[in-house]
Amino acid sequence: MAPTPRIGVVTISDRASRGEYTDRGGPAISAYLKEVLDGPFQTVPRVIPDERAGIASTLKELADEEGCCLVVTTGGTGPAVRDVTPEATEDVCEKMMPGFGELMRQTSLKVVPTAILSRQTAGIRGHTLIVNLPGQPKAIAECLDAVFPAIPYCVDLIGGPFLTTNEERLVAFRPKKK
Repeated sequence: MAPTPRIGVVTISDRASRGEYTDRGGPAISAYLKEVLDGPFQTVPRVIPDERAGIASTLKELADEEGCCLVVTTGGTGPAVRDVTPEATEDVCEKMMPGFGELMRQTSLKVVPTAILSRQTAGIRGHTLIVNLPGQPKAIAECLDAVFPAIPYCVDLIGGPFLTTNEERLVAFRPKKK
């Protein structure tokens, strides 16, 4: 029997990491995954400050030590001085996947004109896909709805576990076998 897929859920926020406010982003990602994925999986949550080295270290830990096939981050993707999530992601990935960020921004621009300020991205570290999302829970669901149909197949291609979706909620795209 295959091991249960592990998915890292990382909230990147100075204030949430200090306990100054309740993290809403990480729970929003976890709730989304429970709604969309069909089959067992385990989330590996983290709440960390906006510090490039710490973000990079956490992403490496989740990919290399915790064996997560997918790591979804929230926060730190804007233009503010402390927003360094995309840079930390690039620091640890062997391949960047710019199409994820392009589609998420395009989707968000239909809702809010400031989406152009967001710098979400995605990349691959070994057998792990890392996806950076914005910090707002509403934007998290909108962005994941846009890109999640491609995530299970991407995880397949990098040697991760076979993820299935609740097809009444979201259909994952995989090429038809001939």
